Amino acid sequence: MAKILIGFMGSGKSTVASLLDPNFVDMDAVITERIGMSIADFFASHGEAKFREIESQVLEELADSNQVIATGGGVVVNPHNRVILAKNPETIYLKADFETLYQRIQNDEANVRPLFVNNDKASFKAIFDSRQDFYEESANIIIDVNQKSPEEIIGLIK
Repeated sequence: MAKILIGFMGSGKSTVASLLDPNFVDMDAVITERIGMSIADFFASHGEAKFREIESQVLEELADSNQVIATGGGVVVNPHNRVILAKNPETIYLKADFETLYQRIQNDEANVRPLFVNNDKASFKAIFDSRQDFYEESANIIIDVNQKSPEEIIGLIK
């Protein structure tokens, strides 16, 4: 089965996945290739619901692989996805507190995250809070990533 990393945006899913396996699968990259545009542009033109539908299809396809997969932060919003994730023996939740994530996202100029740029801090925190139970429900391994380097996180996963 796949080793699937979940967590809120900025939690380090892609960084950790790339250290676990240089050939990891970034679900957002797969989706971007499939939709033929950036996720931000897709959100703007087609909406979040349509994006989540495509995200679900991609998760279903990848979950049966033996790959390391970095998911998007909102993958747990869909109840169907939570079932897929919970059934997977190695769904790993990279858990961090809101302020740590907020600072990381704010300082990350390489990734434009629609839910971050389109919401004020209080609204963004509400999104974060609304997902916490979903991450815990979906994961069978939870790793607190606050104050940890990617290498320390890898050590805990292995």
